[in-house]
Amino acid sequence: MNRENRRFLNPLRRHSFYLRISFFVAFVLCIALGLASRRFAEVLPSFVSLHAGDALWAMMIYFGFRFLLVEKPIYYSIGCAVLFSFGIELSQLYQADWINALRSTVPGSLVLGHGYLMVDLFRYAAGIFAAALLEKILHSSFIR
Repeated sequence: MNRENRRFLNPLRRHSFYLRISFFVAFVLCIALGLASRRFAEVLPSFVSLHAGDALWAMMIYFGFRFLLVEKPIYYSIGCAVLFSFGIELSQLYQADWINALRSTVPGSLVLGHGYLMVDLFRYAAGIFAAALLEKILHSSFIR
């Protein structure tokens, strides 16, 4: 048996592998739900259509960090996601022509946003903490 197979057979490595898959699935699901919340905003309750997109964006960022940092503690990914999300929001205060041109593209708009809103910081925090709570609940229910 070669070294790669022995490493994968290690229960901790196998557990990390399956966690990465679940975080990737959650990442993609957040993208789909976030885009759907924008696309179908008119049929959703107003509270959901106003807040869900930003909260799901922050959840996606959290699950992305969990995917990359699967062996780090949850609070580490929470901190990275908060710093990243808040950094992107605060970057919207910078209004140079070059970054506004980047924001006018679809990928730039989805990643960088358009205008600073303080309420977005609360939406991001709620999304990140909801994702961490969801992870804790699901993880504890599968461990039993």
